[in-house]
Amino acid sequence: MMNRKPLRVMVVDDTVLYRKIVSDTLATLPGVEVVGSAHNGKAAIAKLATLKPDLLTLDIEMPEMNGIEVLDHIHRHAPHIGAIMLSTLTHEGGAMTMKALELGAFDFIPKPQTGTMAENREKIESAIAPMIRAFQRSARIPGILKTASRPGKTAITPAFEKSSASALNTLRTPFKHSKSEIIAIGISTGGPNALAKMLPMIPGDIGVPLLIVQHMPPMFTQSLANSLASKCAIAVREAKQGDPLLPNTAFIAPGGKQMKIVAGADGKNRIIKITDDPPENSCKPSVDYLFRSVAHHYVGRSTGVIMTGMGSDGTQGLKLLKKNGATIIAQNEATCVVFGMPKEAVETGLADTVLPLNQIADMIVKTVRVG
Repeated sequence: MMNRKPLRVMVVDDTVLYRKIVSDTLATLPGVEVVGSAHNGKAAIAKLATLKPDLLTLDIEMPEMNGIEVLDHIHRHAPHIGAIMLSTLTHEGGAMTMKALELGAFDFIPKPQTGTMAENREKIESAIAPMIRAFQRSARIPGILKTASRPGKTAITPAFEKSSASALNTLRTPFKHSKSEIIAIGISTGGPNALAKMLPMIPGDIGVPLLIVQHMPPMFTQSLANSLASKCAIAVREAKQGDPLLPNTAFIAPGGKQMKIVAGADGKNRIIKITDDPPENSCKPSVDYLFRSVAHHYVGRSTGVIMTGMGSDGTQGLKLLKKNGATIIAQNEATCVVFGMPKEAVETGLADTVLPLNQIADMIVKTVRVG
């Protein structure tokens, strides 16, 4: 087996402390070479030709030239270079992060706001190590959704579109369920961009609520909801404690909290409950946590959708949904940024249908309107 070339990474941050923390962390990872650093975006761009990085870790907020401007530059001049953003936990940071993800950033890491250098290094290391591994894998899969796809263009490769009639993109079994009354979606790495493509394809009169767990910290889910709301025919909002399950509305689980469905006070209607329950699969919000409650409250009347993301959050919830008669839709490998969360559902046949990103919305609508 041939030795793979190391992943060449340049660290871009206007803070000396974070340049050191990120560089030291990356230096410990196998298959990674830190080729240099820069103190702002302008300096980073000046070094691209000589350092030839495969990936930038890119601070969003910097003087002279910020991370968004750097992303725009690499789209136009070096679209093969990926980016992982570092962002502050503020509403402004959240909005800029959504913009970065829409521009094709692979993922982002929130900068720790408190703690010692050792504690902050540990937080960044625990976040960046799996992200780098996922980037390394995705960069080596032919036909994968490109991390630097240009905004406004489809991220599905033409080669894949030609093969969309393949057996993987058809129902494994005919629908045997009642029509769905709720849609539950689990998604992580690559999620904001995928949702920005899929949710606008959902008609404004779909007639049911959609509940979404996107792995994100606090502050960022509100920015995600705002960004998606501006693109969609349905309403999109960050979920709040006690929200009724309104039709034609997507509720996004708030970052750093758990979201589930419970019975309302009238004993008939269901409402959203936001809790501070512990993480599951190291995730808060957790897809499994949401999916379990949907499985219990909507037996035979729900659709579970599992999309791009690292790890296996959602697998156990999908099994319960399936056992309780839900229809399961999985995003296919070719259009996932990271084929982690949908992987087991696809490989074990748990999914009723396995689809590219641009066909998921149509299938969701079919499960709601199936006779």
